[in-house]
Amino acid sequence: MAKDKTDGSAASNSDKKNTSLRLEKKTLKALKIRAIQEDTSVQKIIETLVQEYINTPLKKPR
Repeated sequence: MAKDKTDGSAASNSDKKNTSLRLEKKTLKALKIRAIQEDTSVQKIIETLVQEYINTPLKKPR
């Protein structure tokens, strides 16, 4: 997918680091389809989900 340099995000591409993850084939396919339907990228979806996770308070141990 093309890099969007005008997305208004605070972090520039030089501020980002690469990582990789392994997903089930059907999961990745569904994610790509959803990204196309929402006119976004897999990277943006994952980054949004990770930020939401990070911003969620830790659960207190029982």
